[in-house]
Amino acid sequence: MNIHDSGYKKLFSNQTIFRQLLETFVNQEWVNQLDFSTGETLDKSFISQHYRETESDLIYKVQLLNHEVYIYILIEFQSTVDPFMALRVLNYITNFYMDYIANHKQVKKLPAVFPIVLYNGEDRWTAPINLSDLIEQTPSLGTFTLAFRYFLIAENQYSQQALLKIRNIVSTLFLAESHYDVDVLETELLNLFSSETDKGAVSLFLNWFKQLALHGRIATEDYESLETIYRNEEEVRTMLITALEKEKQQIYHNGHLEGKREGHLEGKREGHFEGKIEAAQAMFAKGMEIELIAEITNLPEAQLKTLLSIKGKLYQ
Repeated sequence: MNIHDSGYKKLFSNQTIFRQLLETFVNQEWVNQLDFSTGETLDKSFISQHYRETESDLIYKVQLLNHEVYIYILIEFQSTVDPFMALRVLNYITNFYMDYIANHKQVKKLPAVFPIVLYNGEDRWTAPINLSDLIEQTPSLGTFTLAFRYFLIAENQYSQQALLKIRNIVSTLFLAESHYDVDVLETELLNLFSSETDKGAVSLFLNWFKQLALHGRIATEDYESLETIYRNEEEVRTMLITALEKEKQQIYHNGHLEGKREGHLEGKREGHFEGKIEAAQAMFAKGMEIELIAEITNLPEAQLKTLLSIKGKLYQ
């Protein structure tokens, strides 16, 4: 089993990551109408003698209005581009349809299947995406020529600048594959933890790096650096939330007793600030740099240096 193939398949089996792939990189109008909350990977009990699941392909079933839509993702890692990819994908889909008919005896029409080829190789993708380009044009078959095409997502077609503007899990994955820079990835992972509500998806992404390190695909120290960023951010954010909640409760109590809205609001602002400083002290004690603390707390570096020195004589 190829760890890269299975790792990618596990990543895109996550609904958040799957949704980001389609919403960010599939520029089709119908994508906006998909009900991603209904998304599910194909149940293996659905598979019979025609369609065979592999480590590098994935089928999602999603509701679009009152219809079921199937999204077929073929993950291509081969270093050499397969010129007959269009035929391969068409073969997968026709086998899927044969399987679908076998399991839905009363079906009148076949469901829509959208084929995606996700390529992460280093070479430029040169294979035709239209099947008709692989068929001799003599004699001319006109309307009887087979017409089929797949949707290509080639990671190396996106520049680092373009991916940095997107800033989600999938764009960060593409950055790691096509523009590997551990310093950039540290910053992007920090951003993901701050902005991504699905922390399980971020954790899954980090685990993918761990598997690459374990199998010698990336330097172990690179993974350890990314993990440290993630764990520190997780612990610090928990400290910050706890500190702010504590202050919030105290402020509410004081404001309620005093019965003065102005004093309450002022106390709330002070408590919010104090909570940030308390969290900043905890971060500094864990050895985090002032620049990173400033980014997390949204406090100016100069102010942090002064306040940390005054409150705990921590900053030298």
